Amino acid sequence: MTTVRAATDADLDGVAAIYAREVATGYATFDLEPPPRAKWEGLLASPHPGDHFLVAVAGEEVVGFAYSSQFRPKGAYDGTREVTVYLAPDAAGRGLGRRLYDDLLARMRAGGVRTALACIALPNDASEGLHRACGFERQGVLREVGRKHGRWIDVVWWQRMLGD
Repeated sequence: MTTVRAATDADLDGVAAIYAREVATGYATFDLEPPPRAKWEGLLASPHPGDHFLVAVAGEEVVGFAYSSQFRPKGAYDGTREVTVYLAPDAAGRGLGRRLYDDLLARMRAGGVRTALACIALPNDASEGLHRACGFERQGVLREVGRKHGRWIDVVWWQRMLGD
């Protein structure tokens, strides 16, 4: 049985391991080195009512996570948050991404967030399908904005309106 809940400090090593794997082998993040623990601690500590950090846990193991955070550091963007979801490879395809996003988006809406944005490295049919299924709309592609693992990568922005 997999549970989705708010992340705690005890979950951060599991979160960091999932993310570090993606840094080393994938394209979903443009980080080239795993971030320090302080990044994850900062997400936990955010006082913004629209910022949330969730984990999917099977037994004691973190098998996925999602969070919302600041889009840009300018006051007019306060009602807009950027969202992301990551799953351990063996957790993909079981509906956990959808469960994480459903919970995250509901919490964001309750916190007064108007707009959720997600940036996806291309190609990524599974992630685009997840965002479409969660009510996001595709907004546009930025060509060759990141370089990782020896190739240029396009990204696409997706948007979901949450509130009035």
